[in-house]
Amino acid sequence: MSDGAVDRSLLGLRVGDAFGERFFRPEREDALVEQIRTRELPPPPWTWTDDTAQAAVLVEHLLAFGEIRAGPLSMALAQAFWADPARGYGAGAKDLLGAVAVGGDPATLAKASFGGMGSMGNGAAMRVAPLGVYFAADLDHVAAQAQRSAELSHANGNAIAGAVAVAVAAACVARGDAASAWDEVLARLPDCLTRDRVAAARAMPGTASVAEARRALGTGERVLAHDTVPFCLWSALSAPTATFEDAMWRTVEGLGDRDTTCAIVGGILGAAPGLWVPQTWLDRTEPLPR
Repeated sequence: MSDGAVDRSLLGLRVGDAFGERFFRPEREDALVEQIRTRELPPPPWTWTDDTAQAAVLVEHLLAFGEIRAGPLSMALAQAFWADPARGYGAGAKDLLGAVAVGGDPATLAKASFGGMGSMGNGAAMRVAPLGVYFAADLDHVAAQAQRSAELSHANGNAIAGAVAVAVAAACVARGDAASAWDEVLARLPDCLTRDRVAAARAMPGTASVAEARRALGTGERVLAHDTVPFCLWSALSAPTATFEDAMWRTVEGLGDRDTTCAIVGGILGAAPGLWVPQTWLDRTEPLPR
């Protein structure tokens, strides 16, 4: 896929991340719900989080190497963290990236986390959509490279499956074949809780309300892959919209881990043929530093 499509996926991810982050505010939740209902845009600036920071590193790595190389990518992620640690990194990510920066082996660290279970978090899925677009010509290669990118930080099978699901969905959307995305995603996921929840998301009608989807699938309240990715796929694939804005408002309505859910949906849809991010949203969003 062209660099332009990858850039658009990263742009959609960045705008979604920054937009969703604006809805983490100290007001009562009913005030946020009313703002979402009336589609009142938050005031600028919209600053992005670690979702965008890691996705940008991943894109830069792919443009430099053309594939996932564990050592260089792990160090680049660690360097990005230390250069700007106040981007909302979770405790587990801080520990792992900090240890990598001083010479720790990322694979060993990832496998040892959470008592040897590996992280089930949504961090590998949140950054991976542009990778799916980059390798979109070969969906099996998308899945393999997404798995390699996830294993650097998330050794648990559910988290890896979440990254594969997002990458394959983004690849299908970038190819203009969103209708096949559910089949292609499920064909490449192993038996695990994430796959079961993705199958449940596929079975949920696009006409279902966001509240129904939230109850059935979760929206990242636990910051885990299996309670984040299925809702994101439902929001991006099962209720097609004519505009980027519609997708973002529907996704943020789920609340939960709203910067990450909006980042994932924005990254999946960003490279969709004919779908554009509105200039008013771009103008409010913090640019990348380069």
